[in-house]
Amino acid sequence: MTHAIRIHSYGGPEVLRWETVEVPEPGQGQARVRHTAIGLNFIDTYERTGLYPLQLPAVLGREAAGVVEAVGPGVTQLKAGDRIAYAFNSAGAYSEARVLPAERLVRIPEGVDDKQAAALMLKGMTAQMLLRQTYRVRKGNTLLVHAAVGGVGSLLVQWAKHLGAKVIAVVGSTAKAQRARELGADHVVLSNEDWVAQTKAATGNRGVDVVYDSVGKDTFMGSLDCLRPRGLMVTYGNASGPVPPMAPLELSKRGSLFLTRPTLFHYIPTRASLVRAASEMFDLVAKSVISVHIGQSYPLQEAARAHQDLEARRTTGSTVLLP
Repeated sequence: MTHAIRIHSYGGPEVLRWETVEVPEPGQGQARVRHTAIGLNFIDTYERTGLYPLQLPAVLGREAAGVVEAVGPGVTQLKAGDRIAYAFNSAGAYSEARVLPAERLVRIPEGVDDKQAAALMLKGMTAQMLLRQTYRVRKGNTLLVHAAVGGVGSLLVQWAKHLGAKVIAVVGSTAKAQRARELGADHVVLSNEDWVAQTKAATGNRGVDVVYDSVGKDTFMGSLDCLRPRGLMVTYGNASGPVPPMAPLELSKRGSLFLTRPTLFHYIPTRASLVRAASEMFDLVAKSVISVHIGQSYPLQEAARAHQDLEARRTTGSTVLLP
């Protein structure tokens, strides 16, 4: 028996409950992991509210780091005692321990601690997907990044600068603006100002090549207005709510734009693709090209408070929950 944060109904942070749960022995191809750090992500709030439905009761959480406690039959790539991290396509990380397919676990390299790994797996591989696969950013590209000092946004800014891109960062406060500049952003605009006009001015009215928008409803149409003709709109989150239905003609009116809504797990469907994405990410961390800023941590039992702070925009960088 162990403990986990579970929900029995959808709603606000108050539905999160600290409960005793049973963790089975690992079966064929599985490993049992004892968590040491758990990543907090906006998708956790979407599942808590029912925007992304789960089978209830459910344990939230998509990424974590920990130690392998035991492996099941057929597992040869891992052994008890290995430090591992994962981002998984179904929830269950808000727990002291869980059983997972061994093929979805990656070893944590030397020089990366468990908190960093837990904060990096989902967000770091999302950044890899966005910059290296969804739109292959190259030197000379111009990007607009929303929530630029958040968990994914802060990685996007650093990684894009490493690739030689010009980055326009949208943030929610003057304090966050300073942090965006420290990360390397070329231009920083506040979300409560006319960031569309400022983006156009910063590009000589040309528009950006690609927008990375994790905010959703409140920024979607403005983001389209920031793109150059045939630019790419990447909507990958719903922090302000889901984007309302939109007529495809809106893309034509703004210059034959492209629109995509990527999901990480469609980009890492095989172990080979998973290891490739994780290795590229960890390599840049090891070389100090990108750093993960863990702005705050909470005991796992206080997940409700962590959700409240995340939704109120009181967090910066990444957040981890500690069992």
